[in-house]
Amino acid sequence: MSDILIVDDERDIRELISDILEDEGFATRLASNSDETMAEINTEAPALIILDIWLKDSRMDGIDILKTVKRDNPDVPVVIISGHGNIEIAVAAIKQGAYDFIEKPFNIDQLLVVIRRAMETSRLRRENQNLKRRDVATSEMIGSSAPYRALLGQLDKVTKSNGRVMLTGPAGSGKEVAARYIHAHSARASAPFVTVNCAGVAPDRMEEVLFGRETPDRGVEPGLLEQAHGGVIYFDEVADMPLGTQSKILRVLVDQQFTRVGGTDKVRVDLRVISSTNRDLDQAIKADTFRQELYHRLNVVPIAVPSLEERREDIPLLAEHFIAEFNASQGLPQRALTEDAVALMQTMVWPGNVRQLKNLVERVLILGDGTGPIEARELPGEEENGSDEGRVVLSGALATLPLREAREAFEREYLLTQINRFGGNISRTANFVGMERSALHRKLKSLGVVTSAKAGVRVAHVDEEVEAAG
Repeated sequence: MSDILIVDDERDIRELISDILEDEGFATRLASNSDETMAEINTEAPALIILDIWLKDSRMDGIDILKTVKRDNPDVPVVIISGHGNIEIAVAAIKQGAYDFIEKPFNIDQLLVVIRRAMETSRLRRENQNLKRRDVATSEMIGSSAPYRALLGQLDKVTKSNGRVMLTGPAGSGKEVAARYIHAHSARASAPFVTVNCAGVAPDRMEEVLFGRETPDRGVEPGLLEQAHGGVIYFDEVADMPLGTQSKILRVLVDQQFTRVGGTDKVRVDLRVISSTNRDLDQAIKADTFRQELYHRLNVVPIAVPSLEERREDIPLLAEHFIAEFNASQGLPQRALTEDAVALMQTMVWPGNVRQLKNLVERVLILGDGTGPIEARELPGEEENGSDEGRVVLSGALATLPLREAREAFEREYLLTQINRFGGNISRTANFVGMERSALHRKLKSLGVVTSAKAGVRVAHVDEEVEAAG
């Protein structure tokens, strides 16, 4: 959107205006009738349109073109020119959304002033709309673990393209943050990022929310697809999209256009689509709850977002980031983390993933006493595991075993936890547990603990043969 489209049925007039504007440093395009005009706009929306009211041998006159432009490209300012000017025509043009009306023969200086003011007004309006649309949600990626680096490498690759991306991973793992990272580092970064919460919209309202609607009383109400024009539309938990809507979204992906609910005119959009799911879409396809063709359209570039369990090394960095974030946004104390607190957090179970960690940090900062370092006793795992300081409360299963078997079971689970906490790094594990590396290897072998690659990192688990024998 960097040039001016000049529409006039008189060749001499449009070429004269074009020459003047090009001398002033503007790029221009020319059209003599409505068909040429709409073709130019559909190819790429101009920065401004200079439009003659009366167009010979044209399907639509200037007012009809103006109505269509302001409906489908409301950000493009239109300056009307006419050699048959009168007050009624000028008023009609302004009512339909024209920026200004100039009579022929026009003063060149006046025309240039109007053009510059119109383009500046349009620029300020777009900036204001973008600021209003901009969500406070972060696009900052935090981590240093191998799975995190692998994820970041994939995201960086897709930012340079316009391909559709499907993000998969458990709830709370940060799929929307990954989607926002793609948007923030792409050529569309200054354009809107619009989220469609597929699970949060009632099925009978989904089409109005997406496509917008047209009614005699309220006129045109743009939907989320229109609001995302030029930017990114993000389908969060796309598996929850109603089946009937899926077929219509499929058509939008193919045609890049749609019809509003209650309307008849086609609305053209330029969108990049990113979607996410925490469900197995292959199973949803087999169950006839998700369209296979839509899956293939959305799943052009599949990217798996690892769970927090797969990137335990990142927990301290994430926790420190959330502490700083809550300090800046809510004024909560900027507290450090003790080593014991970090160790406990890295061994906790996180079914809610990064979202659960963030909630836990907020809870500790709100309920904590003082501004000193966060200690392990403030974390829920410590409180729930027993009240006597220094005691370890046995689980029911462990308490029923003979001492030798109980010791082996404890050592196995303890070492599994520590190895996974350190991302499969045996040297760091040995250093923490206080064993020589060779001694640790022997101990792991005797307990049937092995490591294997998963999501770009070494993960410890019990050897299948040992598990079967047990």
